[in-house]
Amino acid sequence: MSPFPPALSLDQLRLEAKQLHRAYMAGEPRAIERLRQRPPRRDDATLKRADFLHVVARENGFESWPRLKHAAETLGLDRAAKIQRLKIALYHGQNTVVSTLLEDTPDLAEGHFALQVALYELEAVQSALADNPSLATQSFGPRRPILHLAFSKWIHAWPDQRDNMLGIAELLLANGADVNDGFPHEPGSDHRLSALYGAIGHANNMALGQWLLDHGANPNDNESLYHATELGHHQGLEMLLKAGADPSGTNALLRAMDFHDHKAVEMLLAHGAKADDFNDAEIGGESPWVVPALHQAARRGSDARMIDLLLSAGADPARIYQGANAYAYARVHGNMDLVQAIEARDAAMPLTREETLMARAAQGLASPGEYIDTAQLAPAYANLIREILHLPGRLDQVKQLIALGLPWDKPDSEGLTPVQLAGWEGLPEVMEYFLKLGPDLSHVNGYGGTLLSTIIHGSENNPDRDGRDYQACLELALTEGVALPARDIPLVGREDLRAFLEDWAEARPGQVV
Repeated sequence: MSPFPPALSLDQLRLEAKQLHRAYMAGEPRAIERLRQRPPRRDDATLKRADFLHVVARENGFESWPRLKHAAETLGLDRAAKIQRLKIALYHGQNTVVSTLLEDTPDLAEGHFALQVALYELEAVQSALADNPSLATQSFGPRRPILHLAFSKWIHAWPDQRDNMLGIAELLLANGADVNDGFPHEPGSDHRLSALYGAIGHANNMALGQWLLDHGANPNDNESLYHATELGHHQGLEMLLKAGADPSGTNALLRAMDFHDHKAVEMLLAHGAKADDFNDAEIGGESPWVVPALHQAARRGSDARMIDLLLSAGADPARIYQGANAYAYARVHGNMDLVQAIEARDAAMPLTREETLMARAAQGLASPGEYIDTAQLAPAYANLIREILHLPGRLDQVKQLIALGLPWDKPDSEGLTPVQLAGWEGLPEVMEYFLKLGPDLSHVNGYGGTLLSTIIHGSENNPDRDGRDYQACLELALTEGVALPARDIPLVGREDLRAFLEDWAEARPGQVV
């Protein structure tokens, strides 16, 4: 029996949209939750039946109702829905889902050139290009074939397909594909995600990344170098730097510091990265990714070796970041290695009243009867709780800060609330603490994620996911009563979590939407 339930008919989906519309207008919580998870692009006051058809289409894996309708009419809805699941699973590296789909329907990619490219079906690609060479440069969805190849993570399921993968790359290039091709990061955005980023930063596919560089891919694509620091190895970083990637002016150095990767920091500094490479206008904005190096060291808990690397490379203890000097910032974050390094250079600066209270919290000291005036806080501390909650041993500090009056359910610049971040990080103890405070469990973050989907995303994408307990986080969220979307369960990439959610749905059908 197929693990993927058969798709409903178009008439059934139209009826579902009609029922959803009625339920939403009546204020039924489950209907409201469905629209929060798949929000229509319209103000609530002007929602029409087409908006509810759009929600139903999104729940079934399609970008819009017209696309679902077209696929259903040309392929049959059950097959069309499986193809959509296959596309999503290939892109996100959900290789167990890909394998299950192909076992269930072995010819699922037949006649779909981009899918055959992403699955390394060399003979099928070769035959298709012989009949129609223009396929190599046509768009399939928002991406052309070389991008489908670069963003596929299928290589991790079938590493012995390396030669077929590179053979397809050669065929695409010979038929006009551009190794510097890219697609918009968001609809209408000028920022593009390149094939090189897809291979190195997204898919961790070093063989294809090297092939792209050997054939002229630009290593300075504003993405690849940054994401090469996240891979847990230095091969991608070495490849890019050897090919001429310039780390000066990028945030790759800061990202390497997130992982306490001394070797990556040394490599980047040796190739031109500067410890204080941002001007005051850049570091005065809202971006959490652009900070002076010593402030980054403070908030990431960098050790003495990292701090020495930065100071030796010219990091300035006197730099101000959004109203906070490096010394105060280090005290507030509890990084005593940095505090001592700045004091040793006679560069310590006085703390404000609010900074003094937060520094006490970092030391594990309570301040009974004292409260922070949030209006007096420097902007640098706006997301302090979000910045430290995932660090080891910081829960007591978080509790002290909340006792001082810091907001504990405030979304950050990405729309993530602390409880969502705790779930994305796979930290049930931290998540349980925030749940006890009564957060808004219906909040949808800037990525369109709910608490449940954010936990699932973290389980598959958090670089530190190994050793974290995502099942416990899912159980905490579900115990609190968050809705469990039935159509999302087969798309969960981790087999253990998918089985857990299937069991939960079977035992508690009333929670399933």
